[in-house]
Amino acid sequence: MADTQTYQAQAYTAKGTSRDKVALPATLFDGTVHMPAMHQAVKAYLANQRQGNAATKIRKYVTGGNQKPWKQKGTGRARQGSIRAPHWVGGGTIFGPVPRSYAQYVPRQVRALARKSALNARAREDAIVVIDVFDFEAPKTRLLKALVDRVGGGEKKVLVLTNGAKENVFLSGRNLENVLVMPYADVSTYHVLWSDLVLIEESALSGTATKDAGPGTEGAGPGKPARSAAKAKAASTPATAGAKRTATPSRKKGK
Repeated sequence: MADTQTYQAQAYTAKGTSRDKVALPATLFDGTVHMPAMHQAVKAYLANQRQGNAATKIRKYVTGGNQKPWKQKGTGRARQGSIRAPHWVGGGTIFGPVPRSYAQYVPRQVRALARKSALNARAREDAIVVIDVFDFEAPKTRLLKALVDRVGGGEKKVLVLTNGAKENVFLSGRNLENVLVMPYADVSTYHVLWSDLVLIEESALSGTATKDAGPGTEGAGPGKPARSAAKAKAASTPATAGAKRTATPSRKKGK
C-alpha cells in the first residue's frame, strides 16, 4: 500500500557533524511497500547465489560391479547382478542431485518496485541517514567506524551507499564486520533489507549517481552517452575517404 506522506532523513557530514534534516526525493520515497515484489526479488537473489554443482553418481558411473558377485543359482543367496546396484553399500544413487542452474529471472520493473519498496520500508523506520559527501583521501577504517558510531549504527548492520564506486570508502569499510559499502546504483533489495541502517551519499539521491555500463547493465550510465557521442561523431564525419576510393581508376591487367 502507498501513502502520500513525504519522508525526511537525518543528515550528517562525513565527519559525523549533525545537520538539518533533508527531504527525501518524493519520486522514490512515496510510501510504496510492495511485499510480494520484495519477496520475489530476495528469493531470486538468494537462488542466484547458488553454484548448483551438487552431484552424485548413478550405478553406471560407480567404479566396479562389472560382473556378478556370485553365480545365479546354487548358493542359497538372493540373486545379484552387480555390487554397484543402488541397494548395495557403495552402490549408485537413485534420483540424486545433478549439476544444474538455480537462476531465477525477475522482470526489470519488478526489481525496481522491490528496490523502491525496500528503501521506503527503511524510510518508514527512520533508518535512512544522508551523508553530504564521502571524501576520504585515503582508506581509513577508523574514520568510517567513527562516522558509523556517530550516526547511531554502532551495533547495527550498516549499508553505505556512495555516488559511484569510491575505492577509499570501500577499503575503509572492508574490515568492519557489520558494514557493507557499495555504489548506490548497484544496491539490491536484499542488501537494503539486510541492513538496519542505510547511509546514502547526498549526491546519489539527487539523481547524479553514476553506474559503469557493462554487459547486462540497465539504466542510464556513462556507457550510453559515449555510444551516442560516437554515433554523432560518425554522422558528422564527411564521407570523403569512400569517395576518393571510388574515384580512383582501377588498374588494367597487363600494365
